[in-house]
Amino acid sequence: DVQLQASGGGLLQAGGSLRLSCAASELTFADYAIGWFRQAPGKEREGVSCIDNTDGNTYYADSVKGRFTISSDSAKNTVYLQMNNLKPEDSAVYYCAAIPSYYNPYYYLSDRDYHYWGQGTQVTVSS
Repeated sequence: DVQLQASGGGLLQAGGSLRLSCAASELTFADYAIGWFRQAPGKEREGVSCIDNTDGNTYYADSVKGRFTISSDSAKNTVYLQMNNLKPEDSAVYYCAAIPSYYNPYYYLSDRDYHYWGQGTQVTVSS
């Protein structure tokens, strides 16, 4: 079975940095885009970033551009989300998910077509 294992969450102060990891198993890594989503209490889940392992293209929500960087290590079947200059509004449960690369990249930051989801990892940023 395909598994996505998200890790790296934590509690930190505003302005700090954190790196999340998403390790994939039983997945043809190169055929998928891996996305990061987050959900804060009382809010809808939102797309944060995505990397297409087929061509290396990356995608970011406007709210994180310039602060977050997504990268992929195909040797480890792992995608990373480096989060810098964190703000209290970044606090949420972060999930990684996989979508086949044949889907239209326009929808990569939408959760509607993702096939596989990992468990969440909590990120809490205090002011």
